[in-house]
Amino acid sequence: MESLSAGTFVGAGSFRCQHCGYALTLEGSEVLPSCPSCGGRGFLRASLFSTERITESGQEQPTHAALVQPAAPDLGARLEQARARLVQPGDYLVYEENDELHTVALTREWTRIGRSLAADVRFDDPTVSRRHALIVHHPAGVRLLDDRSLNGVFVNGERIDGRVLGDGDEIIVGRYRLSFLHVGAETTLPSTAGSGPVSSGA
Repeated sequence: MESLSAGTFVGAGSFRCQHCGYALTLEGSEVLPSCPSCGGRGFLRASLFSTERITESGQEQPTHAALVQPAAPDLGARLEQARARLVQPGDYLVYEENDELHTVALTREWTRIGRSLAADVRFDDPTVSRRHALIVHHPAGVRLLDDRSLNGVFVNGERIDGRVLGDGDEIIVGRYRLSFLHVGAETTLPSTAGSGPVSSGA
């Protein structure tokens, strides 16, 4: 199989780093960047239908989220500030891009995450597949699905094919870190005005 180097004319397609196996896809581009994971410059064309990495020994090597930088020390505080600004009960995705936190309300039955122009949450980055992940509302809760992505979908550091999300879960898509927030309706206690003191039964 022909080996390609970063910067080589390649056109569109899927490519795997020869050093670490990291997969990326290009669309309408003529330049192959250095590997976002290890900085390597040697690539092989990759199958669009394979989501595993194959080592020289022929063993499958699980994809990992090594290209994501460690979370900023103040990320937790910033997420809580974002949560405090949410006044409508519901489910939300919060992610950082260009040093700004973005909040997306998950109001549709299906929410598509990817690099495609048709994605509801779009990341124009070669580490993200055109169709990377799906978020689906169903009776059991809000479920995250890997939509046959090349580099996988991770929840709290674990690669998943599908998982019901919980409030505060961290999602990794390519080089992006997203947080799932659930805002519940506040429970209003019945008024006891005029009913006299409430006995504790003690």
